[in-house]
Amino acid sequence: MLELSRTLNPECAHIEGDMRSLRFGRQFDAVLIHDAIMYLTTEADLRSAIETAYLHTRPGGAAIFVPDYVRETFEPSTSHGGHDGDGRSLRYLEWTWDPDPADTSYVVDFAYLLREADGSVRVEHDRHHEGLFARDDWLRLIADAGFEARRIAPTGAVEGLGELFVGARRP
Repeated sequence: MLELSRTLNPECAHIEGDMRSLRFGRQFDAVLIHDAIMYLTTEADLRSAIETAYLHTRPGGAAIFVPDYVRETFEPSTSHGGHDGDGRSLRYLEWTWDPDPADTSYVVDFAYLLREADGSVRVEHDRHHEGLFARDDWLRLIADAGFEARRIAPTGAVEGLGELFVGARRP
């Protein structure tokens, strides 16, 4: 993944790390944690990532957290799609569901049909366990890290973008 990113974005620094514990040794005006934060399924892990963001945010700066869902807006769903390439094709089904609404996670199952140039087709399955926290939990953890916490509700301006949580670091 890093090698592909280096090819696509040669002007960017590429550093392998864990958002819960990475330490750059410097601060930034803004820190963004987008959908990767969904892979944190416990409050302890989410707290660690938010604290890491705080350590990397300059006084007067902000951290933005963009989960795919919050507990209050989660709904099971399915989607599908795919494309055809030079002799190869892909079709997928994405199935998002919550086997235990009492915990802090949900499941996304992906089924892929991959057709090769010779006409053979294979099927692959990929399961992702993702975190699901209430709005109040997000705001509390962001404030506990030292930020001034606020929520920005979705406006529909960007398709598929859910709620944003902003942590402003006091100057």
